[in-house]
Amino acid sequence: MDVVSLDIPDVKIIRPKKFGDHRGFFSETYTKKTFEAAGLHYDFVQDNHSLSAEVGTVRGLHFQLPPFAQDKLVRVVRGAILDVAVDIRKDSPTFGRHVSAVISAADWNQILVPIGFAHGFCTLEPDTEVIYKVTNYYSAEHDRGLLWNDPALGIDWPVAADKARLSDKDHKHPTFAQLGDWF
Repeated sequence: MDVVSLDIPDVKIIRPKKFGDHRGFFSETYTKKTFEAAGLHYDFVQDNHSLSAEVGTVRGLHFQLPPFAQDKLVRVVRGAILDVAVDIRKDSPTFGRHVSAVISAADWNQILVPIGFAHGFCTLEPDTEVIYKVTNYYSAEHDRGLLWNDPALGIDWPVAADKARLSDKDHKHPTFAQLGDWF
């Protein structure tokens, strides 16, 4: 397993080993002991799976408040996404900054987004399926978001605002300036 830190070092790209032959392939996408050997200590409790039928589907930017805050390990099993993590940790030197990476089935990479980040993605291919592990259970009353296209964030999304496919909820999230001090 290869682990590479992004420009915000707490966010990491993980590339599991993939073994292929004439039958197909095999890969351990998550093994606790391998993660711990790499210094990644997480206790994942739930797996989530989403399908986005259309290119330009945006999901996010989401996070949960403590005590239900979640670390996320995100991978794509079909298609590709631009994955984005925004640092919302008030005392962090990278507060308000974001990192992004293309995560795809073809590249067989994953992104680890720790607690204290608003997370979202935009699909780059049709019928994209995303699977992600989280370290805490979903809690509707702790569920929050950040406006995906807030100009203050400077995120270079691969879709224009008027072409993005969003949920009603994701249209209504507060801007970064309106965000509370949650972390």
